[in-house]
Amino acid sequence: MRTFAAPSRLAVVTGGTTGIGYETVVALARRGWDVAVSYIDGEDAAKAVADRVEAEARRSWVARCDAGIQCEVERFFDDVAEHFGRAPDLLINNAAVQTWSSLLELDEARWDLVLRTNLKGCFLNTQKAARLMIAARQPGAIINIGSGCSKVAFPNLVDYSASKAGIAQLTRLAAIELGPHGITVNCVAPGAIEVERTRHEAPDYVQRWSSVTPMRRVGRPADVINAILFLASEESNFITGQTLHVDGGVFTQPNWPY
Repeated sequence: MRTFAAPSRLAVVTGGTTGIGYETVVALARRGWDVAVSYIDGEDAAKAVADRVEAEARRSWVARCDAGIQCEVERFFDDVAEHFGRAPDLLINNAAVQTWSSLLELDEARWDLVLRTNLKGCFLNTQKAARLMIAARQPGAIINIGSGCSKVAFPNLVDYSASKAGIAQLTRLAAIELGPHGITVNCVAPGAIEVERTRHEAPDYVQRWSSVTPMRRVGRPADVINAILFLASEESNFITGQTLHVDGGVFTQPNWPY
């Protein structure tokens, strides 16, 4: 029979079964967090992330939930609160989808899917988590996963860029409204990060992005996770409404024509 460590802080990670979301869940469990994870598909991946959390002697709750559908979000958080007997201390809005299309070729269905999942999903999960935190009269932290394309326009990423820019503004607005309740809201905006998805996007992804990044390398999941862990820690409890770009300076450096 598995033995769990003493009750600790509770984190919720949306879209936490793959990529940076999965790595974030594992990192939180290693640092003593119980973790609830929502996902949209992939039963094997869901079981794998639950096993990894429990291997760290932490409690897990992994359930299917479409981040952009209110009734599913409401049910997920209610189940989490019942399972753990408490409100979450931390929410990481990581669930996202990405499509590639030019402005003139982008169809309405893909636009709706991306905005519903990325931006509306961030809103719905933030709203529900914050209500639970406030009702429990406990401080908390909300961390939204943004993107460098909220800072620099990316051709052929019309819907994704719009959603991530919206998340950056939603972060600021939520920080203002939730600050009086002791809840911080911040955004982590990765730049070029080497993960399975980006390796599939372009075979020369690492070489191409390293050459234009001032740090002369692409980011790793650990770079993003370190920023998330800092914003989830007590050391950052006077930081709110900020977007932290984890990009090696690539979107700070202007593309001078000479």
